[in-house]
Amino acid sequence: MAVISFAEQLDQVHRIADVVDIPVIADADTGYGGPLNVMRTVREFEKAGVSAIQIEDQDWPKKCGHEPGRRVVETQVMVDRIRAAVDTRHDANFAIVARTDARTNLGIDAALERACAYAEAGADVIFVESPESKEEMQRITRTLPVPTLANLVEGGRTPILDRDTLLALGYRVAIYPNSLTRLIGRMGQRMLQSLQETGTTASMSGDMLDHRELWDLFDYDAWTSAENRYR
Repeated sequence: MAVISFAEQLDQVHRIADVVDIPVIADADTGYGGPLNVMRTVREFEKAGVSAIQIEDQDWPKKCGHEPGRRVVETQVMVDRIRAAVDTRHDANFAIVARTDARTNLGIDAALERACAYAEAGADVIFVESPESKEEMQRITRTLPVPTLANLVEGGRTPILDRDTLLALGYRVAIYPNSLTRLIGRMGQRMLQSLQETGTTASMSGDMLDHRELWDLFDYDAWTSAENRYR
């Protein structure tokens, strides 16, 4: 759901890009407005250090790509978003990922027609959201003249396929949104249930990071060494 603003998203993008050394694909929803908003979004996300930005053809407020009730804008509106994004980027290696949500309401043919228009407008990668079969996924990769992205959502509309199958179909990028969150949420439920029933977390301790392992995730030794230099 579209409850996170441009500023909030940009803040998270800055934080993520600052702490990792691998390419980051940033979700920019619809670009947060008209062409001028898209231009600002691309400029700020590129300065933040991401390697690619994803823009979609939903109307605002947008919805999750595997939920009903999504509304898409006219094709030309999205084409203009893509053109504004392409013209604004400074680094040619900064990739523009164009997403269409047309499949669910308008059908796969309409989604592919839009996807081709977006590729022609200059998108580097095409993301056709929520295809509903392996056969549709194959049509996507065979139709598009640019690399395609697969969105794997556990319990969503698209089949969950393994890496080798996705590669064989022709996909070159795959994302797993919320997979980690879903796992953490399930484990959290189990831990809280166990705590309620037994009065202790002991039965779950083997599935947890211990105290030192948790702090090591945040480079604890490096930060304490830096702090000690100034004492």
